[in-house]
Amino acid sequence: MNRLVVRPVSAWRCCSCNTLKAWIPILSWLPRYKLKWLQMDLLAGLTVGLTTVPQALAYAEVAGLPVQYGLYSAFMGGFIYTVLGTSKDVTLGPTAIMSLLCFSVVGGQPHRAVLLSLLCGLIQAVMALLRLGFLLDFISFPVIKGFTCAAAVTIGFGQVKNILGLQGIPHQFYLEVYYTFYKIPEARVGDVVLGLLCLTLLVMLMCMKMRLDSGPVPAYSRLARKLVWAVATMRNALVVVAASLIAFSWEAYGHHVFTITGKTSQGLPPFRPPSTSDTTANGTIVSFGEIVDGFGGGLAVIPLMGLLESIAIAKAFASQNDYRIDANQELLAIGVTNIMGSFVSAYPVTGSFGRTAVNSQTGVCTPAGGIVTSVVVLLSLAFLMPAFYYIPKASLAAVIICAVAPMVDYCVVAKMWRIRKLDLLPFFVTFLLSFWQVQYGIVGGVAVSGVLLLYNMARPQIKVSDHGALVVELNSGLSFPAAEYLSHVIHSHALSASPPRSLVLDCHHVSIIDYTVISELRNVLRQFKLRGVQLVFSRLQPSVLEVLLAAELEGLRHTDSVEAALLQTESENLLDD
Repeated sequence: MNRLVVRPVSAWRCCSCNTLKAWIPILSWLPRYKLKWLQMDLLAGLTVGLTTVPQALAYAEVAGLPVQYGLYSAFMGGFIYTVLGTSKDVTLGPTAIMSLLCFSVVGGQPHRAVLLSLLCGLIQAVMALLRLGFLLDFISFPVIKGFTCAAAVTIGFGQVKNILGLQGIPHQFYLEVYYTFYKIPEARVGDVVLGLLCLTLLVMLMCMKMRLDSGPVPAYSRLARKLVWAVATMRNALVVVAASLIAFSWEAYGHHVFTITGKTSQGLPPFRPPSTSDTTANGTIVSFGEIVDGFGGGLAVIPLMGLLESIAIAKAFASQNDYRIDANQELLAIGVTNIMGSFVSAYPVTGSFGRTAVNSQTGVCTPAGGIVTSVVVLLSLAFLMPAFYYIPKASLAAVIICAVAPMVDYCVVAKMWRIRKLDLLPFFVTFLLSFWQVQYGIVGGVAVSGVLLLYNMARPQIKVSDHGALVVELNSGLSFPAAEYLSHVIHSHALSASPPRSLVLDCHHVSIIDYTVISELRNVLRQFKLRGVQLVFSRLQPSVLEVLLAAELEGLRHTDSVEAALLQTESENLLDD
């Protein structure tokens, strides 16, 4: 008698539950949340929040936007990532690179920056749903390094004018360099002194933190060590607050010594969809299609670079802290953050390495620390905006310069020179073109890397040795770009010899083969037969052998070893004699 089995229903429910947890990771860790985790998440979130506020204000300057847009962009990521993120350490928000990319595309126009965030988020979310994260693998390390080094130089030098208090400096990098030096006599003494003082303090505090992080420092007691570490970690906030107090005191007495941020919009941003059209200064209405057309290649570059930056950070800290992330889920978290961020006037954001490092070092236990960070940003928007009026631009410039300086990794050039000199080509192409247009640098670097990759596919390493019969060893896979080159090597060494010679094709490293290669091999086998010599395949992978047999190649011979193939060619040559 058959009995009703309910296990499939239970299994279906379990499968549905696991799928839901995969798409909404908070369901995995929230039921296990502990009070001890709450304490650590509160501490980490507060610490990161105090780091985020001054950085967000500064990065808005890099994007060419009013400073409040930096804060508008800094709080949505904490809420979204808590629900959808798979890394406990990553913090999403404005970064130096994304700010530079945003400025290069929208030119400091707030409405277009917000619309750009929506479109980038949609692209990233679709990529996540279609599992297209593998596309990021085609952006090579030299391209990434070339871009980040150029971006650091561009961003850092772009802040020199604020350190000097100069006005009317163009944004094009080469013109910016020229006019910055040209206008040095117009530098404001107050801005220069304050800017250099802020830079000095930030560097000193950064060095202290690095020394504390690198190992035990006997000179400090445990309490003093924690105090110094806290001060060094929150150095950006402390320096900006101190500079603001100095500026306020001078302004109160009617002395306009410093270039200050000035009036900013107060309060929280309204929650509304971004405008799909824009109006120019002369009243001309720009349609959605014209705006998108104006974004050009930036609409492809910004989503990819945002994903690349965030996933690289997530993988680095996941490896460091012994847990795993889901790359496609990270894409979804960033995409949804940018989509929802556009409803609160945010520009495109991604993971921040510096703030993620602070988050990890403070001992965050879950992504919930991001909620605390977001609350700190919201409180700043609600209550502190009038105080931001007095923030000197020189202090924000100092924060940016110290943030991007570590991105200039000059040691990587020496490493690439030692390991593979050809990798310097995409590095320098990306580096140099990025000073012209950031998008061109990335596209140019990826194009050069692609050409090198295709060249390696078209010219695989082939080792030819003589063991009575020729042995040709393929050191990589065979695909259609390599078909003609393989045929050329075989003809030049075996068929064009006088007399023609038998050949063993060692395919031990070949794991894939395509129709073009099969067609070329059919022609080569016919040439060997016409000349009365042998072509024997050796050590074929099962998948490759199956394809060759299915192709029904006339005269196909194969063995399990090179030695057996050599014996076969030798015996057949003796029979022919």
